[in-house]
Amino acid sequence: MSATSPVRPVLPPDIRARKGGTPLVVLTAYSTPVARLVDAHCDIALVGDSVGMVIHGLPSTLGVTLEMMTLHGRAVVRGCTRAMPVIDMPFGSYEESPEQAFRNASRLMAETGAPAVKLEGGLHMAETIAFLTARGVPVMAHVGLTPQAVNTLGGYKVVGRAEEAAKVMADARAIEAAGAFSVVLEKVPMGLAGKITAALSIPTIGIGAGKDCDGQVLVVDDMLGLFTDFRPKFVKRYAELGQAAEGAIAAYAADVRARSFPADEHGFPDVVPVKP
Repeated sequence: MSATSPVRPVLPPDIRARKGGTPLVVLTAYSTPVARLVDAHCDIALVGDSVGMVIHGLPSTLGVTLEMMTLHGRAVVRGCTRAMPVIDMPFGSYEESPEQAFRNASRLMAETGAPAVKLEGGLHMAETIAFLTARGVPVMAHVGLTPQAVNTLGGYKVVGRAEEAAKVMADARAIEAAGAFSVVLEKVPMGLAGKITAALSIPTIGIGAGKDCDGQVLVVDDMLGLFTDFRPKFVKRYAELGQAAEGAIAAYAADVRARSFPADEHGFPDVVPVKP
C-alpha cells in the first residue's frame, strides 16, 4: 500500500460484521458536498444509479452510463473519510458475463477509489457475484424490486407477495452463498423482509422493506425534499429543502429586478480604503 492510499475505517468486512447489531445507516450521495454531510452520520454513502433520475433528469436508471457512475463516484469518494462509498454498476455493465462484470467493476474501483460495488439481481447473478468476490471485488447485492429490470417487472411494484416470496428468498440465499457482503431489499413485504433478515448471515438493508432489516437506505434528495417529481410511499421527508430553495431563489430574483441586490456592501470601491 502506498503512502497516499486512502485509509477508510469502514470496509466491507466491517459492514458484514454489523449483522444483527446497531442498524446500518445508508444514504445516497452524488457530489462531494453531500458526501461530506452523509459521511458525518452514515455508515455507507451509496453512489446510486438513481443519480440518473435525481440529478440528470432521466425517466429511469436505464440511461445511466459507466462514465456517469465514475464521475459521481470520484466526487463522493473525495467527500468520505469515515463512511464507506459503494458504487452502483449501471445497466448493461455487468449482465453479459462475469468477465464483463469484473472488467467494469475493477475499472470503477480503480478510477474512483471506492472499496465496493453494488449490482442488481439474485439467483441469476450468483455466478457473477462469486466471480467478482473471488477476484477481490466486494459486492453489495440488490433483490426484490430491481429498478434496472423495471420493463420486465412491469413497473415499480412490490415484489415478494404470495408465490413470489419463495423466489425472493431463493435470490437472497443465492447471493449470500455467492459471497455478497450485504444485500439491499427493495419494496419487499415487511414479513418476508423479516424472514430473509433472520435467514441470512449477511446484513439486509431495506428500502421500503420494513423495520426488521439490519439497516435502511434512502435517496438523500427524497428525504431532504429536494426531489419532488414523485414521492414513494416508503420515503419519510426529514426536510423540505426544495421549497426553501425555491423561496430563496424567488427572493433573489425579486431583489435583482428591484436593484436592491447587490447593495454597496456587496461591491468593491474604486479606491482601496486606507487602513487606520
